Amino acid sequence: MRIPGPEHQEDGGLSAVAAAGGLHRYQLRLHEAYGPVVRFQLPGAATAVSVADPVLLEATAHLDTRPEKLFAFLDPLCEAGNLQVLPADEHTPWRRLLLSVLAGRPAHERHFARFTELARELADRWAGQTDGEPVELQQELTALSLRMICGFALGGAETDTDRVVAAFEEVLTEHLGRLYQVPRADPRSAERAEVALAYLRGTVDRVVAAHRSGGRTDRSDLIGALVEAGQSPARVRDTVMVTLLAAHHTTGVAISWTLHVLGRHPDAADRVAAELDQVLGERAAPDYGDLRRLTYLDMVLKESMRLFPPGPYGARETTEDLVLGPYEIPAGTTVFYPFWAVHLNPEHWPEPERFDPERFTPQEVAKRPRLAYVPFGIGPRNCEGAALATVEAQLVLAVLLKRLRFRPAPGHEVTPVERFVLWARDGIRMMVRPRDLSGA
Repeated sequence: MRIPGPEHQEDGGLSAVAAAGGLHRYQLRLHEAYGPVVRFQLPGAATAVSVADPVLLEATAHLDTRPEKLFAFLDPLCEAGNLQVLPADEHTPWRRLLLSVLAGRPAHERHFARFTELARELADRWAGQTDGEPVELQQELTALSLRMICGFALGGAETDTDRVVAAFEEVLTEHLGRLYQVPRADPRSAERAEVALAYLRGTVDRVVAAHRSGGRTDRSDLIGALVEAGQSPARVRDTVMVTLLAAHHTTGVAISWTLHVLGRHPDAADRVAAELDQVLGERAAPDYGDLRRLTYLDMVLKESMRLFPPGPYGARETTEDLVLGPYEIPAGTTVFYPFWAVHLNPEHWPEPERFDPERFTPQEVAKRPRLAYVPFGIGPRNCEGAALATVEAQLVLAVLLKRLRFRPAPGHEVTPVERFVLWARDGIRMMVRPRDLSGA
């Protein structure tokens, strides 16, 4: 059976993606028009099939190859080979090493106090604001997330986080623009991207050299684990670069969207605050063990990431023919994972655009297919930092919501757009006030 989809376009689908306002919105339109499996054109892939049905996704969960052209925009960050498209024999041991650090409770506990300190510093600053101006969440929270991940990836080394964030933006904007053939608005953008890339490499190289000269092999920070495992200097740097990029974007964005939805649902915000008061008492921040007791906060975070998945899509490549329901997918096809479309699939999420944390009670979760909720991807290439990102997000939300109340800034419209992650085009601006002043 032929897979449904739009007519062939001479520009490889670029105009269709642009007209929809980005690839993530294009996917929503495609699946609304053609059903759960769609054939379409994608810049960087000759043939692509998008799958929004979580049951059919099971047949693709074993795929362990990513399409190289689609991830080529990350090539500049990697000297020893793009880590997103490593062949399986290299990827598997590298992934195992990352999981030993990023997913390990000992490492989380070791860094938890520092994470808490950073979150409380931000809460203190926001609580002390007296000018009545809104806070721009994305900017502030991605910077906070970068400071946190630096504790893991750079062993706590001091870093100019604002400059690192800006450097990543320069590099990604330039190379994503090349992938999507976006005309340059500034003829010096390529030059600036090269300067930014050199700065990022130099920053990581200095910290790696300090680890080596100091003989540190602490497996609870990423560089220590990589050095102890005998990874080459180039592979160490590449791993740190990609980890810094992925972690600061996704975690900060996830927290921002969660505060955004809570600001628009004050009843849910009240319930989160009540749970925090019950679990923490007079304490301003949770201990590591408290996180598992914050069940409603966890449900809110998950529902927010369903509505606004930080990474809105993923992709794999078939190395042999694949049967997908009634369809046959030939080898060499890009299988596209439209996380946003999966999360809004009305067959598994009634009233899919409605915010409802109760969707994530154990009873409701048991009713759905396993892959109906995939904010961190699926299979052997899913996000190695998922556990760490969840701990960071829960902690930051707990610290902020214990002390502060958030409401939308008057007149500010929040519009999701594609920018490597699911970003708000004009920011997420919110008014912040201490809870004790409001009586909440």
